[in-house]
Amino acid sequence: MLITLAYVGSRPSAGDQFEPLVQMYLQRTSTFARCEGAAFRTEEALLDWLSKQQARTPAVAVLLDRRGKQMSSEAFAAWLGSRRDEGAQHIVFAIGPASGWSDASRQRARLLLSLGQLTLAHALARVVIAEQIYRASTILTGHPYHTGH
Repeated sequence: MLITLAYVGSRPSAGDQFEPLVQMYLQRTSTFARCEGAAFRTEEALLDWLSKQQARTPAVAVLLDRRGKQMSSEAFAAWLGSRRDEGAQHIVFAIGPASGWSDASRQRARLLLSLGQLTLAHALARVVIAEQIYRASTILTGHPYHTGH
């Protein structure tokens, strides 16, 4: 399974202090699944890219949205595990434009996921979702990271 952490916005600059953390969590997750990051200048570019992802199954789009479903880490891990067990080959977690997702994008999504009631900067949201993807992977494999043992 391939996991892509995508976002709409400018590419991280050399001074982005959050990017090393995002890359660290993606690297840690790569022990369990292939991982990559992707940046798109516009929502339309992301949607176009999603539509071109060729595989046996269509890419599963998860859009981070304040109106989305909130989950515990365990519930998120169960959701991710279910997609894996259903044979999903590519899951794309995407952080949208500053103005929010369009109706067309929300309709394309398999899941609208909320990280909580607070509004987070894109860079911080990328760190949070990258860590949660890693945490979910460790929960699914019984790794002690989640429980702190």
